[in-house]
Amino acid sequence: QWQLVESGGGLVQPGGSLRLSCTASGFILGYNAIGWFRQAPGKGREGVSCRSMGDSTTFYADSVKGRFTISRDNAKNTVYLQMNSLKPEDTAVYYCAADFYPKPSGRLCDPVDFGSWGQGTQVTVSS
Repeated sequence: QWQLVESGGGLVQPGGSLRLSCTASGFILGYNAIGWFRQAPGKGREGVSCRSMGDSTTFYADSVKGRFTISRDNAKNTVYLQMNSLKPEDTAVYYCAADFYPKPSGRLCDPVDFGSWGQGTQVTVSS
């Protein structure tokens, strides 16, 4: 059974940092494209950062460039999202996702292209 489990969310003050983790079970994460997505109240799910299988291509949303970093540890079957300089507008439920199939050119981080999802972890940025 394929499963993704996120952890690391919480409450942080503006300017602070958090590191989200997502561990896979039942499949090898290294053979998949990986991604982090978020959904704020009343908004649709958006791609935050994604990485192709083999890590040849990485996508960051403009709103997080220079502040967030995606990485993976294949030995631990885990993907991470390091989030620095957090802003109140980063508040959302964050989801990790994985998918075996190649992504269309120029569309590495569209939620509709990912088939396996975690349950989500809440990130709240507030003073």
